Amino acid sequence: MIGPVELLRQDRKDELWLMCCGFADLSLEQFMVIQKRLLLEEIELLKSCELGRKVMGGAIPDAVEEFRKHVPLTTYADYCPELPERREDVLPAKVARWIRTSGYSGGHETKWVPWSERFAEECRKVLAGVILSAGCRERGDVSWLKEHLKVLYTVGSMDYGSGLMAYLGQQAINFDFLPSSGDELPFTDKIRTGFAEALYQGLDGFAGLPYVLVAVGEQIKQQSAKIDLGSLLAHPKALPRLAKGLIKSKLAHRPMLPKDLWSVKAIIGGGTDSAIFEERVEEMWGRRPLELYAGTEGGVYATQTWDYEGMTFVPNLNFFEFIPEEEHFKWQLDHSYQPKTVLLDEVKAGGNYEIVITNLHGGPLVRFRIGDMIRITSLRNEKLNIDIPQMIFYSRADDLIDIASLGRLTERIIWEAIENSGIPYVEWTAHKEVNGDRAILRLYLELNDDRDASKEAIAIAVSQELEKLDSRYHYNPYKIYGTPNDFESAIDSKLIEVTLLPRGTFSHYVSQRQAEGADLGHLKPPHINPSDKILSLLSAERVAAVESEVASVR
Repeated sequence: MIGPVELLRQDRKDELWLMCCGFADLSLEQFMVIQKRLLLEEIELLKSCELGRKVMGGAIPDAVEEFRKHVPLTTYADYCPELPERREDVLPAKVARWIRTSGYSGGHETKWVPWSERFAEECRKVLAGVILSAGCRERGDVSWLKEHLKVLYTVGSMDYGSGLMAYLGQQAINFDFLPSSGDELPFTDKIRTGFAEALYQGLDGFAGLPYVLVAVGEQIKQQSAKIDLGSLLAHPKALPRLAKGLIKSKLAHRPMLPKDLWSVKAIIGGGTDSAIFEERVEEMWGRRPLELYAGTEGGVYATQTWDYEGMTFVPNLNFFEFIPEEEHFKWQLDHSYQPKTVLLDEVKAGGNYEIVITNLHGGPLVRFRIGDMIRITSLRNEKLNIDIPQMIFYSRADDLIDIASLGRLTERIIWEAIENSGIPYVEWTAHKEVNGDRAILRLYLELNDDRDASKEAIAIAVSQELEKLDSRYHYNPYKIYGTPNDFESAIDSKLIEVTLLPRGTFSHYVSQRQAEGADLGHLKPPHINPSDKILSLLSAERVAAVESEVASVR
């Protein structure tokens, strides 16, 4: 079957757009028809394999509603030991590649998930559509696209979902990764080498974590006045680029920024930090990152389109169900309770939902709870006339900090509050701390300069930003709007307390994890609800950092 790159080579650009971005032109009714047709095909595959019969609990559904009524919701434990042992004889389809997640909190160090050949092929087309959306100016615009674009590689290896999707995207459009040879390099060295090559080869795109772009942008700003020209003589092509960048920055009366060096055509971001850093990325790089919602268990779930607003669901990789937030909380109180689900044509604008997926095209995961909460922002995109509900990533289902007066805080909300406060920080983590009958938000923060900082002033600044965010997101179910400000009472009663960590605490932690052989996803501590073990390790790094500072003084 002809793929995206062949259509590109043959200049069949209308067909390329239809193949890869046609889902955005579907009506909601058409979307649901595709979902249900592919689910019925998947059910037949599940009936014929050992693992499918096991996870369906003996049910033999012949219709979508029978499937939803009789097949139980599942978690990764329901696929053990078959998936951890990578048994291919029990699966519904031939495996193209096994990929792993960065870890599993339910007793397994790693989750292994197989992607079938057809699933990988369909995902390749979807990823081409994501690339098209990230670079186009309007619906149908493919004029900017060509082969051998230079794209910075900032994700994991092909053993991970991010790495496999990067590889499939490369296959779809035939772009070139920078660094050109760096598979064995550690992550930070790979980034450094990739940007060094970009100085003389050029840079057209980026796919990965936006905080990496912000960190690189800050570094370029700081070093623009002290560039070592001697080190660039080995690559003379870098000199004109740097000279042009320096002239542009001088004319603008500011330090040099990445956008002075490169005219990037497309940026694709993923993870919670996409929404946090999108404005800073655009300021530094001259282009807004397109947010992608994807995962190892199901490839691409949803993507922003060319207006960079809410994300649009993709119909042909997974069958979607949604657990309403109130049903999720019922299950939290009683894990024997089976929460009810709704379909995409039943969701409501403003509602939060735990997402449930069933892999299509021979994938093994059935009514699988991936552990994410999403918010439906609207039932359609009026601006682009997209007739499919729009969503944003809200939080991990178990990554909520629930404190009366402060509300139900997610990673995104706390991170936005810290970022918007202007506090110069390196990293942070937070959890709920209970002392007697009093609960507080404990925020651990490492600052990125040596200024004397008041913990109380930081707590107040974060509280004030939380108040502003609540007026936008309405995440606080305990607040009665129009009554006296709950956040003022939160400040008065010190419901947010800050612990300042010494310089180097988080880098020490990352170095120790690297030395222990931890994978990319485990290098940094989680932002929300770190375990007691992680907190003790951070405390250990804190002691080590203090001892190092004392030794340097001596």
